[in-house]
Amino acid sequence: MKETSLFTIDCGDFYLREFCEEDVDAIVEITGQPEVAEFLPDWKSTRALRLDWTLNEDIPDNKAFLAAVPNLTDEIIRLGIILKETAEFIGFCTSGIKEELCGSNREVAFAISKHYRNQGYTTKAVKALIQYLFEHTNVKQLNAVVLPHNASSNKVIQKCGFNLSGHAQIDGEQFNHYVLKKKQ
Repeated sequence: MKETSLFTIDCGDFYLREFCEEDVDAIVEITGQPEVAEFLPDWKSTRALRLDWTLNEDIPDNKAFLAAVPNLTDEIIRLGIILKETAEFIGFCTSGIKEELCGSNREVAFAISKHYRNQGYTTKAVKALIQYLFEHTNVKQLNAVVLPHNASSNKVIQKCGFNLSGHAQIDGEQFNHYVLKKKQ
C-alpha cells in the first residue's frame, strides 16, 4: 500500500499515519518491549495475531473512523509515529472509546519504542492527535487513564494539557484519570 494514499498528520520531523500491513513487525517489536508490555499488555502479541488484527481490525477501523469524520460515535483511530527521514515506525498514538469510563469516554493512548523515548516524539504526537480531534471532529472531551507508577506517560499527558480528574478502577487496578476539554 502506498503511504501517500494513507491518512497522515504532519508533525514536523515525523508524521502520524494510519496503520498498514507493513507496520506489523514494528508493532510486534515495540509492544514486546518490557517497558511497553507492562503498561499495554493487551497490545503484546505474536506476529500472526498482530497481522490478523492489523488486516481485520486496525485498517478497517481506521477507514470507518475517517469515513465518520466529523461525526464520531465509537470509531477508533490507530496511527503510527513515522520518522520522515527514515520512514521508520517508532511508536503509535490511538483514540477510541474506553468503555470502563462513564460519560464522555473517548480516550487517547500511545506507546513509543525504547530507542526513541525522552526525545519529545510522544508528546508531540499526542498533541497532534488532540488537535486533529478537536478541530476536525465533534469530540469535545478526551480522557487518558494511566497507571500511577507510569511516570513517563503521566508526564506526557500532563504536558498535553490534561488535568487529573480523579481515579478509575479498571480490571482491579487503579489508574489516574485525566480529562482534557475542547476550548470553546
